[in-house]
Amino acid sequence: MTYCCGILVREGLVMIADTRTNAGLDNVSTFRKLHVFNQPGDRVMAVASAGNLAISQSVLSTLAEGFEDPKTGARETLLNAPTMFQAAQRIGRAIRHINATEGEALESEDINFNVSFLFGGQIKDGKMRLFMIYPAGNFIECTTDTPYLQIGEHKYGKPVLDRAIHFDVELYEALKTGLISMDSTMRSNIGVGLPIDVLVVRTDVCDADLNHRIEAGEPYFHDLRSRWSAALRAAHQNIPRPPYKKEN
Repeated sequence: MTYCCGILVREGLVMIADTRTNAGLDNVSTFRKLHVFNQPGDRVMAVASAGNLAISQSVLSTLAEGFEDPKTGARETLLNAPTMFQAAQRIGRAIRHINATEGEALESEDINFNVSFLFGGQIKDGKMRLFMIYPAGNFIECTTDTPYLQIGEHKYGKPVLDRAIHFDVELYEALKTGLISMDSTMRSNIGVGLPIDVLVVRTDVCDADLNHRIEAGEPYFHDLRSRWSAALRAAHQNIPRPPYKKEN
C-alpha cells in the first residue's frame, strides 16, 4: 500500500510520499515513490506513484528515456516538455504505452493494471500546477477550492487536510499539515510507513526549497507524532460529555 499527497498553496508546492511496498506480510520492502526532475532555474517537477511497482517503474523509465514524436522524430521527455500541461499529457501517453505493451501479459496472470500518479511543479514563465493522473492516462488538476490531491491509501489522512488546508496557508504550515496527514495514515494502516520523502518548492523559483527524506527516529517527526496524539487526546477530554439520558 502507498500514501502520497500533494498540496498546492499560494506560496508553492508540497509533495509527500511514503516508501513502503509489500507483496504479502512476509515481503515488505522500501522503494522511492517520489521522483524529482529538476533543471534549476528552468523547471522543477515531481512525480509520486501509487499502485503496481513494476508498472510505475516502467512508466518512469519511459519518461526518463523519452519516446519519439511520430510527427517530428524528436525524443519527448519531462525535461523538454514546453508546459506542465503537456508534461502531464506525456505521462498519460507513457501509461497508455505500457498498458498497450504489457497489459495483455498482466491480464493473463490475473494482475490488474493498477497505477496512478501525482505530478506537480513549475516550468519557467508558467504557473505552478498539480495533477492527478489515472490508470487510463487521463488526469485532473488541483484547484484553489480544494488545493490538495491524494493517491493510494488516502482516507485516513484526508480529514486533517479538509480541515486545515486552504490556498493561503503558509508553505511550511502546509508541509506540517501534510506530515500530520501522513502520520494519521501510518497509524491506521501498517502498509504505509517510513522513510518518508518530502519535496517543497516555492512559486517562481524553479528549484527545490527542500528535498528531504525523513528516516525512522528523526526527532522532528517523532515530536510531531507525539504532539498530535497528545493534542487529540486533550481535545477529546475538553469536549463536554453528551447530555443525553436514558428515556423512560
